[in-house]
Amino acid sequence: MVRAILPILLAFAGLGAGVGAGLMLRPASAVTGAGDCATEAGAAEADDCAVPGIVEAEAGKGDVVAFDKPFVVPVFRNDRVVAMMVMSLAVEVAPGQGEAVSALQPRLRDGMLAVLFRHANSGGFDGSFTTGEKMADLKSGLLAAARDVLAGLAVAEVLVTDIVRQDA
Repeated sequence: MVRAILPILLAFAGLGAGVGAGLMLRPASAVTGAGDCATEAGAAEADDCAVPGIVEAEAGKGDVVAFDKPFVVPVFRNDRVVAMMVMSLAVEVAPGQGEAVSALQPRLRDGMLAVLFRHANSGGFDGSFTTGEKMADLKSGLLAAARDVLAGLAVAEVLVTDIVRQDA
């Protein structure tokens, strides 16, 4: 029994260490999507720094709210973990609605994880998982989950900003 669990634990430990190192080494502007808040504080831009992860887009576009942690989804085959998917996601909403999205991030994350698990269990991450049809199915499911959780807010799009498959 221990021989069966040990490789899985080692895979999770290695994946966690890799994701943690990647997050720690990522520049601050890439993590929050905004400039260095310490240098902008006290100016009119200080409002942009109030909630990390919210980026004011171009005029006519909405706010983009990036999740602070990546989504990690195991891929199973024959009751064994064969790969781990690590994805970074963001949600684009109407201007001024970014703070409301940030407040609902735990519920939004739960809904999106359910979609990601369903996609993994239906074979969506097998083979060439970035083909147009598979990505379109995934993004439409994520958008439906976002609109369900964020009812009353104008959700324009769910953005897949990073996607990595680590085979076990």
